[in-house]
Amino acid sequence: MSRTKRQRKADTSERLKQENDRLRRELAEREQQLADAQKRIADAKKQIADLERQLALRQQNSTTTSKPPSSDGLAGRQRERGRRTKSRRKPGGQPGHSGHARPLVPTERVNTSVDLVPEACRHCQHALHARDDVGDPRRHQVTELPPIEAHITEYRCHRRQCPACGKMTQAPLPEDLDGQFGPQLTALIAYLTVVCRLPRSMVQRLLEAALHIPISVGSTQKAWEEASAAVAGPYRELQDALPHQRVLNADETGHRTNGDKRWIWALVARTFIFYQIATSRGSDVLHRLLGPTFTGILGSDRLPSYLTYAANQRQFCWSHFTRNLLSAQELAKTPAAQRFCREALTLQKRLFRLWHRFRGDPHARGAPLTRQQLITKVLPIEKKFFALAGRSVNAANDEVRNLARALFLHLPHFFTFVYKEGVEPTNNAAERALRTAVQWRKIMFGTRSNDGEVAVARLLTVTRTCQLQQLNALVYLTAAIRAHRRRHVVASLLSKSATP
Repeated sequence: MSRTKRQRKADTSERLKQENDRLRRELAEREQQLADAQKRIADAKKQIADLERQLALRQQNSTTTSKPPSSDGLAGRQRERGRRTKSRRKPGGQPGHSGHARPLVPTERVNTSVDLVPEACRHCQHALHARDDVGDPRRHQVTELPPIEAHITEYRCHRRQCPACGKMTQAPLPEDLDGQFGPQLTALIAYLTVVCRLPRSMVQRLLEAALHIPISVGSTQKAWEEASAAVAGPYRELQDALPHQRVLNADETGHRTNGDKRWIWALVARTFIFYQIATSRGSDVLHRLLGPTFTGILGSDRLPSYLTYAANQRQFCWSHFTRNLLSAQELAKTPAAQRFCREALTLQKRLFRLWHRFRGDPHARGAPLTRQQLITKVLPIEKKFFALAGRSVNAANDEVRNLARALFLHLPHFFTFVYKEGVEPTNNAAERALRTAVQWRKIMFGTRSNDGEVAVARLLTVTRTCQLQQLNALVYLTAAIRAHRRRHVVASLLSKSATP
């Protein structure tokens, strides 16, 4: 082979080698670009999923979370209210409705009676006399406020000089009149603040406008503090009774004292409601109030504070669990997760239909159930819940896995209400008790001192307990302040028969 041909062949080989290297580099670059594109697509998909989840969480309302109904603002999906389908009936009373009217008060309660007698016939103008009366007169009562003004009593404490020793003696004031306001007015100021939830400035304006009582905001604060001191004994008595209750429902919510984080705790017994403002949301509050171990049945949600506290028996709130299921169902993307939520909600509805029959709900389908019949019919549902939880304890969906494990580990605590008398399946009693405290907090913007925290807890406890026991809270506060000024024992609130 000639040298020219060999040179030509070598050049071709070198050119092909360079072309091959170039193609390899381009292929590597294309593969790197493809890998980068796939990574960007995966990141975009993850970001889209995160944004979809955030949007779904943002649109949830009080029916799928533990948020209060007042938080269902414009940002989230509005909670369904009223009828889903429009009724064809006209608004107002329906045909055949008996109607309701304000009943007449007894005759002995009437302050003034005025007889209106017709003097002439309104048709022919013929004169009418007493002998023409027919039947009893129609009674019409008008209720009106008398002219309101404060009743002011001036006490003149005279001084006399002893002829024997020459020293002066001044007559002392009665014990319950220490101060410029009587027990009833002091109690009214506390009542308007804690029960009617009026700010102190509004209480001041009301007293000045309606009762013509000039008063400063500082005086309203002193009245509030005196009412708090007056009910310290009953409050402490209720606190001491907490560990001995057979059933307690507990819940807590946030609070602020001068901007610092606090927690309002509410514990609801059968005959009283107890409040306390604490610096912690942990189980140490339960230890302090109920002791190391609560011997009764503690109803609550599944907050770790309750899970780590030792209680003889528990009842977990079905309302919380149902909202968790609805939330998980909205966020679920896989058929397995949706199936778990759907089956659990179906079993929950069956369970509560039986509970409503046991409670004698007039709208419940089926005959009322006895306790033993309820236990017999609920037992298969309990077993199905356990089997459903066992199949999903390792689910890929985080919400479903957490709910399944809660059922699997704590199933008996969800069904205590079936077997024990006086136990409710939900924690609604404690949530309703907290609602009053939250309304007060939102209007008053929290408290400003430790003494304020104590006063709020005491007065909320006493007034809400009076309402639960159907006692007049204003009358009780008045009697408590009067007894406190006389250094007498204030009436107990431990039993319904304890009246001031």
